Amino acid sequence: MSTQATGGLPFGGAASSADDRGLQRRGRDLLFALASAIRALQLYPLENQAVVHALDELHAAAHAVLEQESDLSVRYVGDVFFVNDLRLRVDLASYATFGYVGRALQRHGVGQVEVFPGVESGEWTAFLSLLSTEPDEEDRFGPFQERLGRSAVLRIAVHPDREREDEPPDDARQMAKRAYAQTVAVARETMSALRMGRGVSLRPVKRAVQSIVDQVLTNESSIFGLTTLRDYDEYTFTHSVNVCIFSVALGKKLGFDKHQLYELGLGALLHDVGKVKMPWELINKNGPLTTEEFRVMQEHPAEGLLSLFALRGLAELPLRAMLIAYEHHMKVDQTGYPRSIRPRATTLFGRIVAVADGFDAATTKRSYQAQPWPADQVLREMRDNPTRGFDPLIVKAFISMTGIYPVGSLVILDSYELAVVVAASTRADAMHQPTVRIIHNAMGIPLDPAPVVDLTQTDPATGRPLRAIIKTTDPERYGIHVGDYFV
Repeated sequence: MSTQATGGLPFGGAASSADDRGLQRRGRDLLFALASAIRALQLYPLENQAVVHALDELHAAAHAVLEQESDLSVRYVGDVFFVNDLRLRVDLASYATFGYVGRALQRHGVGQVEVFPGVESGEWTAFLSLLSTEPDEEDRFGPFQERLGRSAVLRIAVHPDREREDEPPDDARQMAKRAYAQTVAVARETMSALRMGRGVSLRPVKRAVQSIVDQVLTNESSIFGLTTLRDYDEYTFTHSVNVCIFSVALGKKLGFDKHQLYELGLGALLHDVGKVKMPWELINKNGPLTTEEFRVMQEHPAEGLLSLFALRGLAELPLRAMLIAYEHHMKVDQTGYPRSIRPRATTLFGRIVAVADGFDAATTKRSYQAQPWPADQVLREMRDNPTRGFDPLIVKAFISMTGIYPVGSLVILDSYELAVVVAASTRADAMHQPTVRIIHNAMGIPLDPAPVVDLTQTDPATGRPLRAIIKTTDPERYGIHVGDYFV
């Protein structure tokens, strides 16, 4: 289903330009080069070839930005990097690297680094060497700036870290990101090992699922927000983790205890494990599958069950968690796949994961779905179209959990502001009034900081909501990556 047009609303100028895309790429290269140079200086002496190469790469990356932009400013706010005021996208590949550079700067209270044209390689060496020293315990920034001023560094300046008051350091959010990234890594390692015929231990899988369960029980809004990352190149793994998060949250909504949530999460994380037995060219095919190709792909649930039976540590893998891999495409009326010889009802776990799987798959760009559906339209289709085969009670519970506009939806408000949904309403009578982060004002100008607004707020004089959602819209239309607002 196509996304609704915006009807000429004044946001067209906010779309990312070719210049912005170029700066995104160059800024990312610069951060990766910075991380490599810092690591090299910490491990090897200055004359080591690895250090020389890393510093050359950093100098070239900085020069590439300066050549196009004429100036270079790297700013670190909260846990987000800006290069010349352009917010750098964070994905699973860059998350650890960006965090590493950010921590190196924070150790000395540095919030911004300015680099001027003509900077020389030796200045980078001196600057990063200072960055690798131990910070002063009482005043991190002052002594660092003083030592930098006494050095031969003339074209690199630093400014203190002034964290925005409205976005204090968030330990809960950091824990959620760590749990998410670690679980993606475990999913990648497990599926890669199975594809190559190597032995797989369930111990790291169990630990990863337990961390997801803990996050859902204590920090649901933060871990929910990370499902919006949906890395195209990492789809197989991020999809498995997202389905695990949605399933565990839905189990929590249905009143499951912690042990039941663990079993549900374990099966959800491994629900697509049978795809490792499918031809690689089908998994990554661009465009729709042919009838014959789809028939081959329909074997993945049965292959998944067989793979789980073969896993080492079988005694530690509950049967109903294993059945999820077999059942998640069956549909409640048994018209899905694989077809059973005798009629059988799917388990509750299987029906829960089917809903979570269907929602995440439909709202994600992947190899044979170039245009994902808006989340609110997906929920409407799941609820109103019985041929989709979802359990209507499970869908109702899922909508009650996510709200009509799930986390990560990009919405246009009646104030003509553009906003990202960051949390569902806690009121049953206000499912259409989530909490949003307003990212563009009515003129299409990006807001920094982007205020968080509860749409249930009303005007005291009239009792009417201060803002309301007109409709959802397509983030790609405006060059927006909603995952940036959750990392």
